[in-house]
Amino acid sequence: MFTLVPSHFFDPATARQALSEVAELGEADQVAHLSLPQYDAVLVYTIGGDSAVVEGTPEIYKLLRQLPCCPEYNKILCSIRGERLFLAVAQGKNLLLANSFPVQDFTTAEYYIFLSLKSLQLNPEISTICWRTPLDAEDEMSLYRYFKAVVQL
Repeated sequence: MFTLVPSHFFDPATARQALSEVAELGEADQVAHLSLPQYDAVLVYTIGGDSAVVEGTPEIYKLLRQLPCCPEYNKILCSIRGERLFLAVAQGKNLLLANSFPVQDFTTAEYYIFLSLKSLQLNPEISTICWRTPLDAEDEMSLYRYFKAVVQL
């Protein structure tokens, strides 16, 4: 679980409370935070669970840090860790979306990607989608049907 808090509203003493306002936390859940100065925000997250903390860093943090590496104005960066799709979308330097979704298969991941892009009014046909985690050839070809290009970072 995670949320982004604007830097000027963030207080480390209330990080747990900020996250509990958007997600149900258990008493044993540990909460941590990382700064994202390029978005003037702080990522507040739980350690473990669906935050996909790998090597001490949440997957969504890695996506947000790598999002500027996407080559187009519409920046779409995804990864799948375990049974979760992580998705970050920006236009230029403006972050539009940072979220994760439960997925059982790649078709479900595509559903969430297209639903998110539709809600942001972004056209996949003129966009490049980037991936942080490896894609197999079949999944990559499936994306090529909808996107201008598919890039693995």
